[in-house]
Amino acid sequence: MSSHEPRKETHPAPKKEKPSLISRLKAKIKKVIGLGDKKSAAKHAASHDKPEPHKPREHKTHEKSHDRMFEPREHTAKDKERGPRRERGERGSRSGEPRKEGAPGGEGGGSRSRREGGGDRPRERSGGERSGDRRGGRGGRERGPKRLADEERETRPTTRFAVETPPPPPPVPEGPFPEAFEVLGLSPAVLGGVRDLGYGNPTEIQAKAIPVILSGKDVVGASQTGTGKTAAFGLPTLSRLGAPGGIRCLILEPTRELAAQVVEAFEKLGKHTGLRTLLVHGGVGYGKQREGLEKGVDIVVATPGRLLDFMGDGTVSLDSIEIVILDEVDRMLDMGFLPDVQRIVEKTPRSRQTLFFSATMPPQIKSLADWALRDPETIEIGLRFSPAETVSHYLYPVAGDQREELLLAILKATHFTSVMIFTRTKVQADALFGNLKAMGEYKCAVMHGDIAQRDREKALKSFREGECEVIVATDLAARGLDISGVTHVINYCVPDNPEDYVHRIGRTGRAQKEGDAFTLFAADEMKQVEAIETLIKRKIERRKQEGFSYKFTTILEDETHARTVMRTGKSGLRKRR
Repeated sequence: MSSHEPRKETHPAPKKEKPSLISRLKAKIKKVIGLGDKKSAAKHAASHDKPEPHKPREHKTHEKSHDRMFEPREHTAKDKERGPRRERGERGSRSGEPRKEGAPGGEGGGSRSRREGGGDRPRERSGGERSGDRRGGRGGRERGPKRLADEERETRPTTRFAVETPPPPPPVPEGPFPEAFEVLGLSPAVLGGVRDLGYGNPTEIQAKAIPVILSGKDVVGASQTGTGKTAAFGLPTLSRLGAPGGIRCLILEPTRELAAQVVEAFEKLGKHTGLRTLLVHGGVGYGKQREGLEKGVDIVVATPGRLLDFMGDGTVSLDSIEIVILDEVDRMLDMGFLPDVQRIVEKTPRSRQTLFFSATMPPQIKSLADWALRDPETIEIGLRFSPAETVSHYLYPVAGDQREELLLAILKATHFTSVMIFTRTKVQADALFGNLKAMGEYKCAVMHGDIAQRDREKALKSFREGECEVIVATDLAARGLDISGVTHVINYCVPDNPEDYVHRIGRTGRAQKEGDAFTLFAADEMKQVEAIETLIKRKIERRKQEGFSYKFTTILEDETHARTVMRTGKSGLRKRR
């Protein structure tokens, strides 16, 4: 006994260090297998460590006895390591509850860094590209009071910028100005921008819309793509605003690319007005946009989601808005922006002037127009759903597994300067881009919703400037983007929405220039082809690529029979027993 007792006294630390390792295991076992296993582990540790005295206490208050037994070793041996682990565990236990970004600390780095790259991305891609969005698969950005409440807390600024005095207007340019625009009643400052851009005569939509907008009336404007809708509402709006003041004009766009394009057009047209234009959209940080809003601007061009963020945190008020412009209204409705648009418009004065502009005006827009506009004047140029007369478009029937092969044959046989290829999905776009790039015959770019904003801008810039001759894109690029000089458009698949067909092929044949549009279709796309031809009220010419080795498919020989086969599932070629 005497030899045993000194050993206990001379090695107390090692004996206590041993359970320290076990204690860490027990802490993890607590969460995984529960109290029963933890109790048996405690018994084993107690029998190995201590004799009788500890056993009764463990049976009475199991968790407290462990806390007392191992507390000294937590602080002496692993103090720094154990402390942070407990904090992470506590946060992890809360993560299973509904999001509470507004709780204390919700404004900190974690929630803010998550929001910096967010913006409108889920909703902007919620049309034809919804399935590819990481958050969109869980419903995307919620549209409702809860989402706004969460984002108010997430985006609340820590500092405010002082409002700057509006700059004085630059000197008014002297004439002469283009006479065809001058007679419409535009201000000399705006006419100077028109002259600088080399405009000679207004398009039909411009000639009809500009005088009505200058009079202050609400307008519903529908015109085919490539007919100058941006200038149709931009020129009279800049004239009405006059000298720099405060935020008086709000323009809502469905996508970041369209918003950036409108800002660029307003800056060029309003160069001599001194009016300040600010681009507000998601996918980038809040800082510069918030600074611009707080210091003061005259015109805000925004996507709905990011604007709601700034409205929610008090960065911007719409009480002084005089003109509201909803551009590409049908696209905004397609993408589910209607509730957000209504919430934004509700915050503007009732005395505002409201302008609707789009390439198409489906009946669903009427309810929104009735609610938002007062006695509007409707200006509709050309057929409601029709491609521009300058576009020649053809259908190429093909077996489904030869689609890419035929596309490559068409590209080789076609003399083009620049071509846009539209796919139905982002996966198709990436695959086709990869194959074209691997061939090494064409300089290519790709653009869709999963590509970072900076890379999308780079792809558009290289295509606009002629650095690449082929761009593969989803419908993200089909609406409103002003890319001049596109000689050909190829639909790799027939779009599901017939209106998208009009928008896609409208990327060529712009500004009275001629262009060609080719659409590849297989037997299972017959319904979409019929819907397009019903919409545009004309039959589209079918073509076959000369020299191409086609696999047999019924639509090559007898489209009526192919339609019957697709509807009934019976070929009529042979009977099955």
